[in-house]
Amino acid sequence: MAETAGLISGRLALAWLVAGEWRFHPARFLMTAVAIAVGVALGFAVHLVNGSALASFDGAMRGVSGAAELSVRATSPLGIDERLYPKIAAARGVADVSPVVSLDARIGRVRLTLLGVDVIRAAVVTPSLIGLRPAGPDAGNDTPFDETALFLSRQTLAQIGARVGATVRIVANGRTVPLRIAGTLPGAGDASVGVMDIAGAQWRFGRLGRIDRLDLALTDRTAAEPALQALLPADAVLSTAAAQNAQGDALSRAYRVNLDMLALVALLTGGFLVYSAQSLSVVRRQRAFALLRTLGMPRGGVIAAIVVEGLAIGVVGSAVGLLAGYGLAWAALQWLGGDLGAGYFGGSRTGVVFQPWAALGFFLLGLLAACLGSALPARVAARASPAAALKNAGDVLDPRRPVAWWPAAALLIAGIGAALLPAVDGLPLFGFAGMALMLAGGVAGVPWLARALLGPLAQRDRGRAWVPGRVPRRLAVLHLHGAPGAAATALCGIVASTALMIAMATMVTSFRGAVDDWLGDVLGADLYARTTAGASFDSATRARLSATPGIATVAFSRELPLTIAADRPPVSLIARPERNGRDPLLVLIKRASSLPVGAVPVWVSEPAQRLYGWEPGATLTLPIAGGTRFFVAGVWRDYGRQAGAVLIDEVDYQRLTGDDGRNEISVTVQPGQDVGRIAAGMTARLPASLRAQVAMTRPATLRRLALTLFDRSFAVTYLLEAVAIVVGLAGVAATMSAQTIAREREFGMLRHLGLTRRQLTAMLATEGAIVGLTGALAGIGLGLVLAQVLIHVINPQSFNWTMTTRIPIGTLVSVAGALTGAAAGTAVLAGRRATARSAIQSVREDW
Repeated sequence: MAETAGLISGRLALAWLVAGEWRFHPARFLMTAVAIAVGVALGFAVHLVNGSALASFDGAMRGVSGAAELSVRATSPLGIDERLYPKIAAARGVADVSPVVSLDARIGRVRLTLLGVDVIRAAVVTPSLIGLRPAGPDAGNDTPFDETALFLSRQTLAQIGARVGATVRIVANGRTVPLRIAGTLPGAGDASVGVMDIAGAQWRFGRLGRIDRLDLALTDRTAAEPALQALLPADAVLSTAAAQNAQGDALSRAYRVNLDMLALVALLTGGFLVYSAQSLSVVRRQRAFALLRTLGMPRGGVIAAIVVEGLAIGVVGSAVGLLAGYGLAWAALQWLGGDLGAGYFGGSRTGVVFQPWAALGFFLLGLLAACLGSALPARVAARASPAAALKNAGDVLDPRRPVAWWPAAALLIAGIGAALLPAVDGLPLFGFAGMALMLAGGVAGVPWLARALLGPLAQRDRGRAWVPGRVPRRLAVLHLHGAPGAAATALCGIVASTALMIAMATMVTSFRGAVDDWLGDVLGADLYARTTAGASFDSATRARLSATPGIATVAFSRELPLTIAADRPPVSLIARPERNGRDPLLVLIKRASSLPVGAVPVWVSEPAQRLYGWEPGATLTLPIAGGTRFFVAGVWRDYGRQAGAVLIDEVDYQRLTGDDGRNEISVTVQPGQDVGRIAAGMTARLPASLRAQVAMTRPATLRRLALTLFDRSFAVTYLLEAVAIVVGLAGVAATMSAQTIAREREFGMLRHLGLTRRQLTAMLATEGAIVGLTGALAGIGLGLVLAQVLIHVINPQSFNWTMTTRIPIGTLVSVAGALTGAAAGTAVLAGRRATARSAIQSVREDW
């Protein structure tokens, strides 16, 4: 019975402690809950957007591919010879084959994939690609075989604003063809796709003798796969639905994982703010805990009280964070799209797909961050001697004892070691683990840093006479040096949030500067032109364009996607006059020592080199021209193609493939000539059918567009930076305010000794400025170290790009000034409240 009464009393005391703290200090509770909510909201929102985008992309891929069990696909838009069709149909384990022509097309401004299918074969292999015509007495049975009939997915039909029965002009492969909308594609889902008869597609769009894929129905997959591999030419690859999904996933996986990790780092920062707030709360309630210990509460009860507070903070913060995260995900999908502005799933409309397991995971992560942030202060409170704590309301650390530096050093060294480890399945997981360890090490080193910086100042004033004008500054230094625990607590949240913000700002500045410089190197022409919807410039058109008056030089090139592996995004194959790699627009970073006689040279981009191991001097086989071997003559810098690119001289390309088309132009005009007039002259020389399919652009416009896309891609990173700044400033304000208000009796004593309110205000402003500046310097230093991991480890392992570090000096100065000013200003405002009562009332013992 006595044990039960003691348990009830202990629980009541615990409830009294927790409820009393919330009732008298609601702002502290709300601030820490908001810090957790922000981290959970960002992480959950990014995860929801990523999952929703992939679900939408997967649905679109199924709508276009028809969910065939296995497919033989062309490695490039040049297609494969249709004579492969009967060979594949006769292979072991193959039950049926459906040939498909696939073209990038558009109707007006709406882009779609146009498929040409054999209706009889598709009905067996990919029935979801069979169109549904309207029912009625006038509906004929031969509609699917009509070469002018077009079946559209419901999404495409809604986008173009047409109805079944209307005639539309569809542009594909450089040709414009009128087709009649004969029905819809119920099985296409949300994919932007249109289907017509394969014979009509080949004839009307210039694809006679070529197909793009063969969809297969199998009887024995184990026997079919090796038999098919033996039949495949160099320009075809065997692919599955899983491989197609993996290809789409790989395209944006690094981007998505990076955002997830940065959001989790933001949650970690929220945990540090919880630690700061709970540490201040523990210091303020030392005597209350000591009294309860004296009355019989065990150490575990003190720890439980503080951890329960953290648990409550975590529950509230995580719940609010999940709701806010869902709202952020919805807004991001509406405004930025499923790729958050990065351009991976361009043109797709995605709805939020709720993920209950992810919600539970982020809820638990929020709880964990809040509980861990409360556990360390709880241990400090439990270890304090009740007798000493009843007599002393000051700092729990003795300023005469040296502060251990080795835990911080060990964490920093462990972080550096983790960051140097290789990527895991193409993801920089160890890099992010290294960042987390370094962040923890930097925060753990704050007490030692504060002592190291304040010690010389305190020693310099020791033994000197007290000069009235220097009293506030001297008292501020002596207080901070004499209360190292309080100073360290105030600095922890500042350092964590500042370091995160500086690291991201430095990475973005370095990346943007590198892209800007690269654009200046490669955009050396005066005018650029590019075809759309698969159109190309034939030799006759190129001759007419080259003869435009006022042109100094003109270069034609061909760029097309080339699949190296079925489960990887295609690289870009670029054919243009390279003059043996001496093109000034080709920014070479590595070069082979010599070119073997008779070798066909290619130049690979830096991402292609890192993805496929294509080093200068090596040989490689590309899936074109019967699997010809090429010699890697050099590596060039390219920030425009994350999946990699291969450059080949146009003469070699045309000789090997027979492809005479070109789809890009770069023009240098003669001195004194008007670029606009020359652009108009070139447009006039284009065939009438091609004019609407050619876009001409000046380099300034391309540069502006590229940098706009860059900023859009990093919109979420900018948001994380802004959140880090706001959280950091809020942490400074809350910490300095709480510490200042808790020192009311100290201020009363100083006023009894003769200090005026003005001198107290100057002392607090000095303390705040010192704490803010120290936190800013520590956070900036740690942030610059973390930025090196982002720039030289995470970025190359994620996106296969390298760059040099560019330090945003203006940002560093602004952050240091903002933190110093915020800390000083908050301390002054809180000091006015703490000194508002009379000196007698401030020192009166009221319990």
